[in-house]
Amino acid sequence: MIKLSAAIIVFNEERNIGRCLESLHGIADEIIIVDSNSTDKTAEICKLYNAQVYQQEFLGYAEQKNYANSLCTNNHIISLDADEVLSEYLKQEIIAIKKNFTADAYELNRLTNYAGKWVHHCGWYPDRKIRIFKKELAHWAGTRLHETLEINSSNIKRLNADLLHYSFHSEDDHLLQIEKFTNISSKELFDKGKRANFYYLYLKPTIRFITDYIIKLGVLDGATGYTVCKNSAYAAYLKYAKLKKLWSDYENHSS
Repeated sequence: MIKLSAAIIVFNEERNIGRCLESLHGIADEIIIVDSNSTDKTAEICKLYNAQVYQQEFLGYAEQKNYANSLCTNNHIISLDADEVLSEYLKQEIIAIKKNFTADAYELNRLTNYAGKWVHHCGWYPDRKIRIFKKELAHWAGTRLHETLEINSSNIKRLNADLLHYSFHSEDDHLLQIEKFTNISSKELFDKGKRANFYYLYLKPTIRFITDYIIKLGVLDGATGYTVCKNSAYAAYLKYAKLKKLWSDYENHSS
């Protein structure tokens, strides 16, 4: 049987981290936490679960996760976010593959909980993620907002059970994230010289809503599905509205 290290990066996750670590009981042989100097009780909660906690100023999502991987002493890693939880069925599947690890990496389905409701459509499910892998074959890469695990192998298998993702406790949480992420993404576009136009400001958000709500069946998730799709379209609009303002401010300052 292989030994499995859990690698998790955190910042002010006292609301979520205990649930995540509890689900790793009987699964992880080692738990590595990289904390970006949390100001709440995150670190104390982690230590209650015998996790090894390392403090590291935030380097970016990919860099932070690569640092967490480097601290793992086992050759096999399960990488989780603090707001993710192994379902009971998934735990059984992981126990089985620990006894017979035949792939270089395993891909999971991620099922998101939005304000107490599970979202099965809207383009949010199955949201497949590679989260279990051989350490020497994996590397995180990406932008400040989005990280992707690159695997130097094609021997990747898929597990059937769901990784549970407790993403937003309320719609306000979602809107706060949209505000934060669009600040970053609009600045990245500005730095690349990209411009906002009618298509990006108005047509693309409309297409996004129709795609997620109708084509990807968000309507089947009821009121929650409508809220998710509406806010996703709003995020698409807001990113380019902020980009337009960045250019306006720049040009007014330059003139």
